[in-house]
Amino acid sequence: MAVGFGIVGCGMIANFHSEAIAHIRGAKLVGCYSKTLASAEKFASEKGCQAYDKLDEMLANPEIDIITICTPSGAHMEPAIAAAKAGKHVLVEKPLEITLKRCDAIIEACEKYNVKLGAILPSRFSGANLALKAAIDAGRFGTLTLGDTYVKWWRSQEYYDSGGWRGTWALDGGGAYMNQAIHNVDLIYWFMGEIAAVSAITGTLAHERIEVEDTGVAALQFANGAIGTITATTSAYPGFLKKTEICGTKGSAIIEQDDILHWEFEKTLARDAKTIEKFSRKSGNTGGASDPKAISFTGHMEQFKDFISAIQKNTDPRVDGHQGRKSVEIILAIYKSAWTGKRVELPLKSDPKRPRT
Repeated sequence: MAVGFGIVGCGMIANFHSEAIAHIRGAKLVGCYSKTLASAEKFASEKGCQAYDKLDEMLANPEIDIITICTPSGAHMEPAIAAAKAGKHVLVEKPLEITLKRCDAIIEACEKYNVKLGAILPSRFSGANLALKAAIDAGRFGTLTLGDTYVKWWRSQEYYDSGGWRGTWALDGGGAYMNQAIHNVDLIYWFMGEIAAVSAITGTLAHERIEVEDTGVAALQFANGAIGTITATTSAYPGFLKKTEICGTKGSAIIEQDDILHWEFEKTLARDAKTIEKFSRKSGNTGGASDPKAISFTGHMEQFKDFISAIQKNTDPRVDGHQGRKSVEIILAIYKSAWTGKRVELPLKSDPKRPRT
């Protein structure tokens, strides 16, 4: 029997979900839902599935095992909880939600109804990032000292004007950090370990009619004593490939997008040359640096495959709801620091209050 998928929300990111499903053996896109029937019917005709404009009707379809959530960021909670109540496993596009309270509601619902929950953060499934994580876990970096990640992208004013939810606190939940750099926020925590405190500055420097930041720099204090930074912007024309740099007392590595730029350790292993050769080939993919549509679906595909395996084996998916919550918490701590001008310690006790403007 094929594993059946239903997609909630038929916007741009839903295309990446449908493409990922189409490339997985034994997976099938069964249905799609949008509040606007015309939108659902257009998507369904292109993807070869059934259109719904009533969510409960799609959730009642017994051929659907997994629901993926592709609504605006601040509208993830309601359909995710509805899917969990219907006994469907839930995959939520990043971010899991835009507040800790809403993240927790999704996690609690999936635990209550005994369904799997995954947060879509496909950068963890990149071959180069997996190689880097393995090297860190093997202790090849010695004592970790610095962990820096940069997302210097460009988004036009037209991008923000194209959807009423873009650039709003209510539905976007934030700007360059919450929408674009969340993948790298997740990676730096995954690589370096828990973050103990952040100090941040953010600003809106290049765009009009948006409530959120388009530029920010955050200094990090990791629990293991290392320090680092997360730079995030959508104001860097023409847009550059995202980059992560990990340094330690016995090694350093730099990854740009999915390519290794530097890979050097005090003790060289025979497999290092093969690793460098394998992940030093330029893919030619801009990774969405200037165009949000110019990303690859392969990361989604690998994460969907992992999620299906977790269901079949009754194990935890590689990126579960608690992991998805973590990146949201770090970003909210960055915002709190920028709003208050103070160093903020983690974990947060509650959602920070945004100052009135």
